[in-house]
Amino acid sequence: MKRKRVVVLGATGSIGESAAKVARDIPERVEIVGIAANSKARELAAQANELRPPAVCIVDETKVSELRKNLSYQPQIFSGETGLRDIASGVASDMVLVAIVGTGGLRPALAAIEAGKDLAVASKEILVMAGEIVMREAREKGVHVLPVDSEHNAIFQCLQSGRGLSAPNGRGAEAAPTFQSADVRRIILTASGGPFRETPAEKFSQITVEQALKHPTWNMGPKITIDSATLFNKGLEMIEAHWLFGVGMAQVEVVIHPQSIVHSMVEFADGSVLAQLSHSNMCFPIQYAVTWPDRVPNSLPPLDFGKLAELQFAPPRYDDFPALGLARRAGETGGTLPAVLNAANEIAVSAFLEKRMSFPQIWQTVEQVMNAHASVAHPNLDEILRADQWARAEAGRHVKGLKR
Repeated sequence: MKRKRVVVLGATGSIGESAAKVARDIPERVEIVGIAANSKARELAAQANELRPPAVCIVDETKVSELRKNLSYQPQIFSGETGLRDIASGVASDMVLVAIVGTGGLRPALAAIEAGKDLAVASKEILVMAGEIVMREAREKGVHVLPVDSEHNAIFQCLQSGRGLSAPNGRGAEAAPTFQSADVRRIILTASGGPFRETPAEKFSQITVEQALKHPTWNMGPKITIDSATLFNKGLEMIEAHWLFGVGMAQVEVVIHPQSIVHSMVEFADGSVLAQLSHSNMCFPIQYAVTWPDRVPNSLPPLDFGKLAELQFAPPRYDDFPALGLARRAGETGGTLPAVLNAANEIAVSAFLEKRMSFPQIWQTVEQVMNAHASVAHPNLDEILRADQWARAEAGRHVKGLKR
């Protein structure tokens, strides 16, 4: 069986490190041929020295010499934003795994699609900001878009079990929209509920950064961890599911599931519900994305149902966590509004992490910026990026005027 050649963008982050674990676990099926990071030169060099990919990229051009100094071999070195696009499109590979937090992965993702590479998406922002463009480009180029987020990967697996669905908007997937509109009643995203699942809303203003960074089940970076605490993470996933699987926003729902064992579910037209279960380990969805359509044995721990005490489910507290409603509004409106939601949230989360705003002021800031935006329907990439920059500036002005 041919090995899948993969380029990993965001190699030193948690997803990138998990991708390296997958490559070590099943080396006969996965070969990492390129890795990229933003500025962690030593960590990138250490990973490169172990994996020995022929291409390495560091976006921060001031760190190139540090990268070279710490490498024990001589790969092709790319640098800067241009280098990131070049490693995504120019290196001989079958797939590009985009695990860059924020908007930095959008242009490299489009470059990979343009070059005919399959895309594994771990960066929500790519589809939240530009889902219409990305999925259209994928259709036109005949490439697959494979979800890496545990929730969307679970949905993808459930849809395949429901009826042999191809990868979203990829080769041979022309019938996918008909399949979904006819057969799928609901997509149900599970959410752990974050660390404040049972915290009374009147105590939200007292929440500290340290408390918000203590996620009950997942070990993630600070931005995603705060998004999980506000439920913006789940809101972004709703928009992502809308584009990835071609369903209406009204068909995408959220349920709180604290154990994070059921990663998401699909309810079909006949009332049957299929769910995907596994331990909370990102190696599971990463492996399925990079080895699809095959299922490959590995060393990951199986579920022991005798030790699962209980699986709980509950509706979200929509009034106390307005992020879900804001995301639904952005997804239903479409155009540039999802990019504005995403950008304003990034600025607000950054301000909260820097202790310049309170926890509830995160979603209050996002709502004010959304209210001030005139959304552009069916935007091109430049219009999306202009909306993104406008929202960042608008949110920044709002943050400066806040009083905690």
